[in-house]
Amino acid sequence: MARKNPFANLMDEGAPEAERPALDYTIKGASRSIISSIGELAAQADRLAEGETIVDLDPDLVDASFVQDRLEDDEVEFRELVEAIRERGQDSPILVRPHPTAGGRYMVVFGRRRLKAARLLGRKVRAVVKALSDKDHVVAQGQENSARANLTFIERAVFADALCRLKYDGDNAVVLAALSIDKATLSKMLSVASLPSEILSALGRAKGVGRDRWYELKQLLEKPARLEAALDVVGDDGFRRLPGEERFNALIARMKTTHAAKPRRAPERRSWSPRDGALAAEIIEDGRKFTLALKARSGEATAFGAFLSANLDRFYEAFRQENSSNENGE
Repeated sequence: MARKNPFANLMDEGAPEAERPALDYTIKGASRSIISSIGELAAQADRLAEGETIVDLDPDLVDASFVQDRLEDDEVEFRELVEAIRERGQDSPILVRPHPTAGGRYMVVFGRRRLKAARLLGRKVRAVVKALSDKDHVVAQGQENSARANLTFIERAVFADALCRLKYDGDNAVVLAALSIDKATLSKMLSVASLPSEILSALGRAKGVGRDRWYELKQLLEKPARLEAALDVVGDDGFRRLPGEERFNALIARMKTTHAAKPRRAPERRSWSPRDGALAAEIIEDGRKFTLALKARSGEATAFGAFLSANLDRFYEAFRQENSSNENGE
């Protein structure tokens, strides 16, 4: 049976409104050309699935995509996929392109897990070979994964961030087309994907954790004290042994009980010198620390500093008495 074309609705202007993706930008120009190419490719894949031009490739000749769309594999799901292919073969072909720089090799566009399963089983992988530009590649990869709906939010966010860094255009139209999202969603994805790599790596794909909870974590970690605490938490071996979603829950619960430190005020600086100008003093205080630095061309600064040091007890007592008198209203 021919596989459903996940790109058809992008180009079918006669389709009912409810069946077309809700994007807040106009698909035109280069982006429209890209999607048209991918729609044509998907239609060809339908014909290929009927047995016209699917080829069997050695998995060792196929390299990974140049942009990552998964943080890690779900081991249970992958084992189920391997057993299914072992029992009844590979139902649908993967999509590959001739490798852009290595002659005689290919690069996977989508179907990475089917490729991995074929390699594990020691058998050929059924594939459609199509010459694609890098832009066509990322749109096809993103749309295929969106259609399968098995990527978690953070995987889609990291994928979106990787595509934006490639800077295919000035308004991220290629990224929006690849993931079938609007600009507001992309903005939140990029915000979350900007979390430190140590935290993203420790939390993994976080299956079951959606956009709102990731955005809540992002907002919590905007405070430097919480971010520092989070890095300590995820670096703990016990934390990394927790199942994926439990890691996320443990981290966000910890962050809610970690109080953000109040920002320290900017230090105040002022200077003083006696009437005769024999020395100069620089005074710095920030509410926690008071610094007095003396300097002079002669030994006057050293002598005056020694005098102050020797009389600190007397000066402090005078300060306490004056302070006490002021508090008592005398």
